[in-house]
Order: sequence, then structure tokens, then C-alpha cells
Amino acid sequence: MQRIITFNLNGIRSAAKKGFFAWLEQQNADIVCVQEIKAQQSDLDLALFHPAGYFHYFHCAEKKGYSGVGIYARQEPQSIKTGLGWTEADQEGRYIEADFGDFCVASIYLPSGTAGPHRQAIKFDFLKQYIDYLIKIKQSGRDYIICGDWNIAHRQIDLKNWRGNQKNSGFLPEERAWMDEVLDSLEFVDAFRYINQQPEQYTWWSHRGQAWAKNVGWRIDYQIITPGLKDKIKAVLIYKEQRFSDHAPLIIDYTIP
Repeated sequence: MQRIITFNLNGIRSAAKKGFFAWLEQQNADIVCVQEIKAQQSDLDLALFHPAGYFHYFHCAEKKGYSGVGIYARQEPQSIKTGLGWTEADQEGRYIEADFGDFCVASIYLPSGTAGPHRQAIKFDFLKQYIDYLIKIKQSGRDYIICGDWNIAHRQIDLKNWRGNQKNSGFLPEERAWMDEVLDSLEFVDAFRYINQQPEQYTWWSHRGQAWAKNVGWRIDYQIITPGLKDKIKAVLIYKEQRFSDHAPLIIDYTIP
């Protein structure tokens, strides 16, 4: 059994103050992928950010207080890969991958295009280059679990106000078509949706207009897996009983030894 959690922290220090690491101690997780740590490597030397029983690895952005991803693992990986090999992604600390031999787990934070056309162009470029990486993963034949904030709601069911967001970053037709390519053409699997097809299952809520209280959210955090793992999904959960960030942790149990 493997319990894998993915969570956009919206700042590792902020999430810690809100009780994230205390909560994590109770979760019996094997692997935890985090995004948007908003810290430099020197900031992460504090014992608070090194929960007992876990190896820890980070890929930080060059810009202070921005982006960054990490992986916590109870089992020491055979190897760690940081970055994707192109400048924009790697300077912003958007990818880290751990090889556990039988399978690999990645923590990814795709760019948001909400800041304007320049950032949307960067996002589209990221999607174009990352699809090539996913093709290589498929060709390798290895099992992968790619966790993270993909900053795209795939289908109408994946956000509350889909009608009003069809021209907004995160639900653009081009972005959704890209997700179709990942999940249909390349045959990767959205692990949460494979088990849970219910509406109003969201992982992110705006700070505006009581979105959290009214559950006006988006499902933009995923565990995307290679097809060989889909029958190993045992249980899925979006944890909402406590709030550590504007995102919620996505917890998935797999029957992987």
C-alpha cells in the first residue's frame, strides 16, 4: 500500500503556521508532493520543514518567495531529478521527480496564465514542451504518478462557474484540449476521476466572494498516472476538514507494494 498526497501549500511557512505539518504527522503518508513552497533552499533548513521519518527534496525557484516544488518520501529514492530541461520552467522551480525503482513520482507546478497575456504565452509554451516529456514517459513503459497543481480544470464538472470562465486562463479551450491529449491520446489516467465522478469536487477556491464557504471552486490539483497503475487505485479523498492553503490536499491510496 502506498498513500500519496499532493498539496499546493501557497507558501510552506504559511501552511506550517496553519498546522499542515502537525496534520501530516497523522496521515501515514508514504510520499507527499508539495507545490508553491515560496522559499529558498536556505529557508528550508529549519527542522519544522523536515518531518520525522521522511527524506526531503526540493526544487526552488530563483526568484525569492515564488513557486518551487518538493517531495517527502519515507523510502529513500534511487535517484532525484530536478527540472525539465528548459530555462523558463527550471528557473521557476516547477518540477522534481523521484525514482523508486518500480515506479516514479513527480511533483509539478504548471504556470498560471492569470497575470496576463505574457504569462499565458509562457503557460502555452510549457504545455507544448511538457507534452513531449509525457510522450517520453509513455515510451519508457515505466509507471509514473505525476502529482501537482496543473492549473487547468479539465471538464465542466471540474469547476463551479464553467460558463463564465470559458475565456479565462485555466479553462481555455486550448488548455482543455491539451488535457484531452494527455488523458485520451496518450492514455494517462486522472486517478481521482477514475474513482470519483461526482460533481462539486474541487481543490482550489478563490479568496473572493466567500468561494470556500459556498464551495465555488476549481479542481486543478491532480495525480495523473500511467495506465498500468489505474487498477491499483484503492481510495481517493480531497481533504477539507482543515484549511492550510487556498488549495486542499488530494490523498490517494494505491495498492503498490
